[in-house]
Amino acid sequence: MNVFERLANPWIRNLAVYEPGKPIEEVARELGFSSTAGIAKLASNENPLGPSPRAMEAMRAAASEMHRYPDGSAFYLTRAVARFLGVEEGSLVFGSGSNELIELLAHVFLGPGLNIVMAERAFVVYRLVAAAEHAHTILVPMRDGFTHDLAAMAAAVTPETRLVFIANPNNPTGTAVTPADVEEYMARVPDSVITVFDEAYIELMEEADRPDTLRLVREGRPVVLLRTFSKAYGLAGLRIGYAIAPPSCAALLHRVRQPFNVNAMALAAAEAALGDEEHVERTRRLVREGLDFFVRELTALGIPFVPSKANFLLVRTGRGREIFRELQAEKVIVRPMDGYGLPDYIRITIGTPQENRQCLEALKKVLHRRNG
Repeated sequence: MNVFERLANPWIRNLAVYEPGKPIEEVARELGFSSTAGIAKLASNENPLGPSPRAMEAMRAAASEMHRYPDGSAFYLTRAVARFLGVEEGSLVFGSGSNELIELLAHVFLGPGLNIVMAERAFVVYRLVAAAEHAHTILVPMRDGFTHDLAAMAAAVTPETRLVFIANPNNPTGTAVTPADVEEYMARVPDSVITVFDEAYIELMEEADRPDTLRLVREGRPVVLLRTFSKAYGLAGLRIGYAIAPPSCAALLHRVRQPFNVNAMALAAAEAALGDEEHVERTRRLVREGLDFFVRELTALGIPFVPSKANFLLVRTGRGREIFRELQAEKVIVRPMDGYGLPDYIRITIGTPQENRQCLEALKKVLHRRNG
């Protein structure tokens, strides 16, 4: 054991490490491709359209001011989002992606002897931040079809529970709970715990499918919403997300938020992107058409998948890690799901129509080669 491991808090040594995807340039180098041309990166649930034109213009305008510290209060973006969503400005907290907001929630509400409740196949970062605060994680099995079992999650709450995480739609399954599910859950869960609705993909859902979680915040219920500019708005590389919570909760999150935690380029781009509804609608349309394509083609091939409300599909190919490697050799990058306890699955992000066709043809080729 080296000096760093000896001096580290012992629980840190046992933490699992989140497995990110490799840069596309590194994949090309490892596989001996001369360039990244023709590689379809469908592993990280990114927006294939990129940032909105308005966001690009705002970033260019902001570039000459990068010697200045960012606005630590996110003044203009706070005002814009509050007006856009119809919430109080004091209800908003911005972070470096919604991941930072998850960490802030853990700092404020978790500690030794406490616990969180989450679905068994939900975003792994919830349990990582809980472990970092010495808190326990209660994992609740999902219903058939990989959907959150909200009744079971409410029943799993103990006197030591502080946070319940509900990812809607859920990563990596793409499933969503219904507005009726949420209403029933809120009637069951005690007001002594905070429910965190992680809504990273909410803008990609059909409006009729979205629970009215904003109403819960406006009513002052113990609810926190997490949203991001990474998905529908195409700003993943800038890392900017936000929490919507009753002002008393938001004030606590601000106490543990670091100064200047969101960079100036991200603030400018997010404010511009928020007003570009045309770009968001183009993204929704691209995702809907891409999902329809994969549903139609995978069904015809007899390849099982989980119906999705997000911009990706969980596909059962068998031997997911091996399929992932073989698809890389065909210039298609997907995400293996063994890290989520789903070794027979891969996750495919919806790309451009050309990327979707390339992925399907590569998958057919790999599976045909394996199955003869």
